[in-house]
Amino acid sequence: MRRETVKLNAKGKVQIIAHRGMSALETENTAAAFIAAGNSSCYGVETDIYRTADGQFILNHDGNSGRICNENLVMTESTLADLQALVLNDINTGLPRNDLRLCTPKEYRDICEHYAKVCVPELKNDFTLEEIRAILDIFDGYLDKTCFISNKMDNLDKVKQLCPEQTCQFLSSSYKDVFPTYLKEHGVGMDIAGWALTQERVETLVDAGIPVNVWTIDDPEAAEQFIRWGVSQITSNILEVI
Repeated sequence: MRRETVKLNAKGKVQIIAHRGMSALETENTAAAFIAAGNSSCYGVETDIYRTADGQFILNHDGNSGRICNENLVMTESTLADLQALVLNDINTGLPRNDLRLCTPKEYRDICEHYAKVCVPELKNDFTLEEIRAILDIFDGYLDKTCFISNKMDNLDKVKQLCPEQTCQFLSSSYKDVFPTYLKEHGVGMDIAGWALTQERVETLVDAGIPVNVWTIDDPEAAEQFIRWGVSQITSNILEVI
């Protein structure tokens, strides 16, 4: 079955971040999903970084492979080699497709750079300072086109400790009144669930100088509303600006 992006007439008004790659078209967090995003008009490509059992890094959202693969391995309890040997399922057929594999951050970064897309990697584990340093090294030379996100402020603080000017966003599924001050103190932007936002909350953040990225919005009418409210980025599985 052929799948296509949903077009949003908002060029110059908002930046679209492809959620786990163009994940409505291809299995999430795979090279196929990242390439599909690369061939779209999206501004950036989001992904998720986990530590493996042998101290390497792999891209996966759930922390295990069971939802996207017939074999269920836990990222932090498996070696990189074992994880990359998994054959993931095609989202159309539900069957294994040999080219669909878990990616490393380096493979993801290379695809984003090839298509001139901004990298938006989520830091999933509680990473040590040395692990954050290793992740920054992977993106070295492309850090000006990278925005790290995490729901763990300690991860972002470590990024800022090593690279003070690095763009980061704090990820949250809820809104707190302290956010404008809190985020400004840490020097990071806001990456927040759509259900947690109101126009007043968006305006409060923007007035405080905090850029707002809203997730995960696939409905064009909802996207248009958030644009009117003043968000600067929309994370989506399917939307593409024209």
